[in-house]
Amino acid sequence: MFEQMDQDNLLKRFDSLVREIENLKRDLLRSLTVGVKHREVKPTLFGSIKGGDVTEEMIEESKQSVLRPLDDV
Repeated sequence: MFEQMDQDNLLKRFDSLVREIENLKRDLLRSLTVGVKHREVKPTLFGSIKGGDVTEEMIEESKQSVLRPLDDV
């Protein structure tokens, strides 16, 4: 029973390694044929606030600067 589980686990790991090698080969061929392209950096807010924790005051300031007042609605 344990032998069958070991074989199944081994086959899954082997399959995972084969897929990883295929992906690496694909990436290598793309970089050789197309040339080296710099990937476009996607905009993100992660790390935009340096330092400590975000406070309620910072959240309120951000809301006021981004969202318009709803008094006129």
